[in-house]
Amino acid sequence: MRVHVVSDVHGRAEALRGSADGADALICLGDLLLFVDYADHGRGIFSDLFGPDAAREFIALRTAQRFDEARAMSARLWAGLGGDPAQHVEAAASRQYAEMFAALPTPSYLTYGNVDIPRMWREHLRPGQHVLDGETVELGGWSFGFVGGGLRSVYRTPYELDDDVYAAKVAAVGKVDVLCAHIPPAVPELLFDTVARRMERGSEALLEAVRQTQPRYVLFGHVHQPLARQVRIGATQCVNVGHFRATGKPHVLEW
Repeated sequence: MRVHVVSDVHGRAEALRGSADGADALICLGDLLLFVDYADHGRGIFSDLFGPDAAREFIALRTAQRFDEARAMSARLWAGLGGDPAQHVEAAASRQYAEMFAALPTPSYLTYGNVDIPRMWREHLRPGQHVLDGETVELGGWSFGFVGGGLRSVYRTPYELDDDVYAAKVAAVGKVDVLCAHIPPAVPELLFDTVARRMERGSEALLEAVRQTQPRYVLFGHVHQPLARQVRIGATQCVNVGHFRATGKPHVLEW
């Protein structure tokens, strides 16, 4: 059995189309949307609405962790645009999702990232595309559990959850061969982004599940340039499957 795994696609539809070539199935660990592109300020929903110069300033404020100023700037821009901000965002997100789900190979098994808007997925799903969150599936004789979303943070992204809500989904998955999540377990070297030079949030519930149930693998994304891409905890190999928008290459899992 050969499965390809991607995460943090962030709008890269052209690479997504071929991401399952040679594989029996594709697993996607979320973040299909591109809201702002830190590398290309002309890409993403924010730039589409307000232009690349505004995106550059917004990114600079967030990179400097001046989040209150970034939110104030964003509020001024929304006021100038007029109408309901949520409607503008959702219209742009819907266009991106239509492209992403059209590009997704089948069969594919997906869970949400913290940047995703879960309630918008259903209208774009196609046959052979399966969404799992706090649920399991069997592939090639191995059990795979899926836990979507992220935890509350200063970034206030769309699908952030309280710790207890997230932990309940981890508990619902239970013991599996492969535990799939968008965010990493709370291991410092898996959480530190060496380019952004900041710690992202990881899950203590995921870490405890690894210690207690010892899956073969824990697969995740979220941290684009991690200090460590792999860490072993007992019998479990914890693997950051990579920033797909940057690499265009899936992680390969064979058994």
